[in-house]
Amino acid sequence: MNDADVSKQIQQMVRFIRQEAEEKANEISVSAEEEFNIEKLQLVEAEKKKIRQEYERKERQVEIRKKIEYSMQLNASRIKVLQAQDDVIGSMKEAASKELLSVSHHHHLTLTHHDHVYRNLLKDLIVQCLLRLKEPSVLLRCRKEDLHLVEHVLDSAAQEYADKANVDPPEIIVDNQVYLPPGPSHHNAHDISCSGGVVLASHDGKIVCENTLDARLDVMFRKKLPEIRKQLFGQVVA
Repeated sequence: MNDADVSKQIQQMVRFIRQEAEEKANEISVSAEEEFNIEKLQLVEAEKKKIRQEYERKERQVEIRKKIEYSMQLNASRIKVLQAQDDVIGSMKEAASKELLSVSHHHHLTLTHHDHVYRNLLKDLIVQCLLRLKEPSVLLRCRKEDLHLVEHVLDSAAQEYADKANVDPPEIIVDNQVYLPPGPSHHNAHDISCSGGVVLASHDGKIVCENTLDARLDVMFRKKLPEIRKQLFGQVVA
């Protein structure tokens, strides 16, 4: 083989190697581009997923805020309704308290039919306290303006209790030093007041039976409050 043949053969080998290298380089380039596109797509999808998650998170936050605001508004409305209802009931109780004054109002010089009714009520209140206390000796307090009515019924109240409880008549000591507050008036509207009735206590003061008209009104209102609400407002606000 002469030099020309060798040179020709070398050139062919060079072209073959070059072509093979170019093809390999092309394959590498295509593969790299494909991998780049895949990675780019994955990155894009990952970012899209993050954006969707962030949007869903903010959407949930908005919904939670809406629910909280709605709940606050609903509670505020319920509180206003309940406050309005309480105001109505409070007005009713205040009106009832004023009516109590008509029950206990009496004349000091002459006894009217109304005075007899209140005097009998005082006796019943005393008997009721005696039945609760079941003590042989008790201390009684009343309003100063009711003192003469109370003293008038003491003996009959003690005897009625004795007959009902099958015991000896108890000793009833009227407190002439400390009286229950007087009835409310325009002059002492904000002072402590008592619309009538009595308070009895055991001799040692450990057991007390408060049987004033105001106390009985409070008990009645607490006991009848659900029924009053239902009568006035129908379905109770939840």
